[in-house]
Amino acid sequence: MNYKEIISSIRNKEKIHPIYFLMGEEPYYIERISDEFTKNLLNDEQKTLNLIILYGKEITTNQIISEAKQFPFGSEQRLIIIKEAQHLKNIELLDSYIKNPQKSTVLVINYKGKSLDKRQKISKTILQECIVFESKKLYQEKIPSWIISYLDKNGFRIKNSAAAILAEHTGTDLSK
Repeated sequence: MNYKEIISSIRNKEKIHPIYFLMGEEPYYIERISDEFTKNLLNDEQKTLNLIILYGKEITTNQIISEAKQFPFGSEQRLIIIKEAQHLKNIELLDSYIKNPQKSTVLVINYKGKSLDKRQKISKTILQECIVFESKKLYQEKIPSWIISYLDKNGFRIKNSAAAILAEHTGTDLSK
């Protein structure tokens, strides 16, 4: 699925899959998708008990599996977002959970800065069983047109020369 399709399915709460694996060199789109899940999947009351945000540096893969297997409380779904998953040790232990996920849990894994090594067994399982989104870094020459498009969507206009100057000063980091 591409970025727009994922965002649309989250907003409409249609075709929500149990596991989303968001990876790539460009963190902007990964963060936007995670934010969209946080805003739209659960209401404020449900978030109190059913929204779990964990960080790859601070947890183990077994803790993720344990959290993901729990049932929601007062809601139909439970949302677990794993940020900085690229720091997880033994990510291959997720293989068994990915093959048989808890249907009431939506697990969003943010694997920033790189992509999975496609030669590993876990990569094959993820590609077959999960919704995978790969966020590729934009080249410098494409940044001005991205800025123009972004501003246009938000109701602003900018000249090409101004977008080029802005792109020159911000670089290729879309978050800036």
